[in-house]
Order: sequence, then structure tokens, then C-alpha cells
Amino acid sequence: MKLILIEDVTGLGLRGESVEVKDGYANNFLIPKGLAVKSTKGKAREAGQLAREKMAKADRELKRAEESAQEISGRTFEVTAKTGEEGRLFGTITAKDIAVLLEKELKMQVDRKKIHLDEHIKSAGFHEARIKLHPQVEAIIHLKVLPE
Repeated sequence: MKLILIEDVTGLGLRGESVEVKDGYANNFLIPKGLAVKSTKGKAREAGQLAREKMAKADRELKRAEESAQEISGRTFEVTAKTGEEGRLFGTITAKDIAVLLEKELKMQVDRKKIHLDEHIKSAGFHEARIKLHPQVEAIIHLKVLPE
């Protein structure tokens, strides 16, 4: 049976795609749960429009991420922290701290889960952080940790 997916279905397809499935799977699971509808000419046209809108949205998000990456890549941010002997920090500088720093200095909101540190920052000096702005776009920033 030919269907058009209304929602993303793992292992089958994404919203707006036209798929061919067995009648039992369609009638007993996909259609009753509201995950798909039977394909007609009108629905196929609508699915095509949804696909075009989805592509346009993905392109806009990619472009926005690339612009943000150009703005922050290679920049050095200074962070002050309390230190003890030999430049060791009391505590660590985390991805959350970096997200707050970006928000404060650049007015850019970045999810802390998208900030990747090779290791926890536990000492004064220079460190790098990678920020995943989009699945295809990554920016690298430098942190200069200064003793307070």
C-alpha cells in the first residue's frame, strides 16, 4: 500500500515522504496511530510541498550556522578563575561556563551539550573548545584561563 508519512517513523522514513508498505502494517499500525495517510494525487502534491519547505528550512539553518561559525571561529575569550598552587584551578571550567560566556560576550545562545572539550579545564593557560553549531558545521574557540 502506498502511504504518505505524517510523522517521522524510525526505520521507515521522514515526515512528508511517500513510502510503500504492506497492507497489514498500514491498516493496523500506521494509519490508526495517525502516522500516515493513504496516498492520493492531492496528498502527493501536499507531500511534495512539505518536502520543499523542509529543504528550504534546512538550507536556512545551515547558512545561519555557517555565519555563526565564521563569527566565533578562532576567537580567544578570557576567563578568570580562582587558582591554587602551580596554576591549578579550584574546580573546573565546564561547557556550561563556556555557554554563559558566549551568551554574555556575543549574545549567542549555544546549548552546553553542543560544546565539546577534549578534557575538563583544570589549569590556567590556553585551551580549545569545539562548538557543534549544526551537524555539518563546527567552530573552534580558544580560551585563555587567567588566575583571579
